[in-house]
Parts: sequence; C-alpha cells; structure tokens
Amino acid sequence: MNLSHFRLIAAWATVAIFLIAGPGMVANPHPLVAVSLFVWLLGVVLWAAFGVVHEAEEVAERLGEPFGTLVLTLSIVIIEVALIAAVMLGTKGVPTLGRDTMFAVLMIVLNGVVGLGLLLGGLRFHQQSYNLQGASAYLSVIIPLTVIALVLPNFTTSTGTGTLSPVQAGFFSLFTVGLYGIFLWLQTGRHQGFFTATDDGADGEIGLPLPHTHPEGGSTRTHVILLFANILPIIILSKSLAKLLDHGIAALGAPAALGGIIIAMIVFTPEGISALKAVAANQLTRAINLCLGAATSTLGLTVPAVLIIGLLTGQPVILGLSAANMVLLVVTLILNTLTFSGTRTTMLEGAVHLSLFFVFLVLIFSP
Repeated sequence: MNLSHFRLIAAWATVAIFLIAGPGMVANPHPLVAVSLFVWLLGVVLWAAFGVVHEAEEVAERLGEPFGTLVLTLSIVIIEVALIAAVMLGTKGVPTLGRDTMFAVLMIVLNGVVGLGLLLGGLRFHQQSYNLQGASAYLSVIIPLTVIALVLPNFTTSTGTGTLSPVQAGFFSLFTVGLYGIFLWLQTGRHQGFFTATDDGADGEIGLPLPHTHPEGGSTRTHVILLFANILPIIILSKSLAKLLDHGIAALGAPAALGGIIIAMIVFTPEGISALKAVAANQLTRAINLCLGAATSTLGLTVPAVLIIGLLTGQPVILGLSAANMVLLVVTLILNTLTFSGTRTTMLEGAVHLSLFFVFLVLIFSP
C-alpha cells in the first residue's frame, strides 16, 4: 500500500465521518473544537488536492502538452467552484466571495507564483526562455475577461455598484464561456504548438528532468478514475469546511476577503508548487501554462458558475472591486504584459511581481 492509497483512505474516511456526524460537529462548536475540526478538514482537503495534482501529472505524462496542464488546471477549477458554491449556498450568503476568490487567485498566480518563480529561476539560470506565443495568447484572454468580470460591474448603471443585472449576468456568462471555449479549441488544436516548449538552438528552452519523471503503472483511464476519486472528497467536505471558515472569520472579526483568499490558497497551493518545480527544472513554458492557465480557467469557468448560482438562488453577487484593488489589478495586468513581451525573463521581473503581491497582502488587513 503506497502513499496514494493512504491518502484516499484518509480522505474517504473523513467523508464518512462528516456525512454521519458532521452536521452536529460543525453546528456552533466550541472555539477549540472548531479550530481542531478546521485544521483536520483543511489538512485532508489539501492532502487530497496534492493527490489531484499527482494524478493529473500522471495523466499529463501520458497525454503530453498542452493537454497535461489543461487537465490539471480544469481539475483545480472544479475544486475552486465547489468551495465557492459551498459558501454561497450556506446559511449566510457571502455576496463578495466569488469576487474575493477570483481576485486572490489572480494576485497569487500573476504576482506571487510568477514573481517567486522568475526570481528563483533567475537566481539559478540567470535568464530563462519560454514560448512567447503561448503567454501572449493567455494574456489576450485574461485581460478582457478580468475587466469584464471585476471592473466593468462598477460602471454599469442597471443595478447597484459592483453588481450585474440578470440580463447582463446571463449574456456575460455566455460570452465568457464562449471565449474560453474558443481558446481551448485553439490551445488543443491548430495552435497547440504555442503551448509547448521552444526548441530553437541556443535560444531555446533547455529543460531538465522534473522530479516526477517515471510514470507509475496503470492505464490513463485508471489515473483519470483516481483523479476524480481525489476530487470528490474535496467537493463533499467543502460544505463543512465552508461553515467552519465562515464561523471562524466571524468569531475573529477578520476581513471578509480572507475567506476568498483561504479558498484561493487551498485550491492553488499544489498547482503553484508544481509550477515552481517546473521553473527549477528550467521548464518555464510549463510553469507559464500552469500559472496563466489557472488564471484563464478561473475567469472562464468560475465567473459564469458564480453568476449562475446567484441567478438560480436569487442571491446578490458583487463582482466589482474596490478602487484600490482595481488600481492593483490594472498594474498587475500591465506588468504581466511587459514581463511576457520578450522571449527571456530575469530576476528583475520576479522582484517587481513579488512587490505587488506584498502590496496585495497589506491591503487585505489595511484597506
């Protein structure tokens, strides 16, 4: 019995316990009990999320790029949507949760992970090469989807500030899914070469072997089944985790945005580690596919999911960012456009991205 088996047993045993006794355990628990339950659930969910990444990497090694990173990013988005839906459908609706989670994902990915990756990669390799066409394609989709989802709602006049009317929400969801669908079609079809490592002699991307280089036994179908076997416990446990998270934020008087940030960290930590491993192996194209792919998938799928939940339940959904966060978002988009406008990256870009990420952290607690 290997680690993967222990992970599945732990995850599904926790599911069984919370299905049987969960409602009683998470209903107004003692603070010490609440902390213990939250740490337990958070640990199991994170462990299962690492299992998702592991199985997605096994599938990736069999399918090759860009299908491998696509499987991983879509798996992570499924977890993200499940956690957001669990909180939104809870007893206390959080109208800003979707916005806070998406903004946190963008800041963690586009500034935190990208900055740390470029800084570490620059320290080790001085300069790193990547496929410019793929990065440009990602940003051409990320920029309009970000503005439509997180900026435009502040300037519409049909409803209150930061919200969309039902007509706007419906059509914007269709446009978003349509654009993302076209992007996926091009990514896996005629422009598949945009998302694979460059190989043009002295200026090409020379990748080192990743730590996980020897595929395990079993067919692709087996690992796809194991992938969903790791995703399902996260989805089932998300409701209990959401209740404890909401209870803890209220008890501590913490900023409401902290819930979205915790969800973003839960879903993206394993994928972020995979991206940093790819950078350490000088496989910057794969790291960019993971980072920018996560941002694209979050905008392309999470925004419509949040809007649809709001329409079906009648809950208000606030998407528009505050003025300070809009400034930070615009600077982030401009900086990413400049960073990925050439064919090589250095430590300087990484340091600038990280500085913006630290500004984001400060604004959470001191808006």
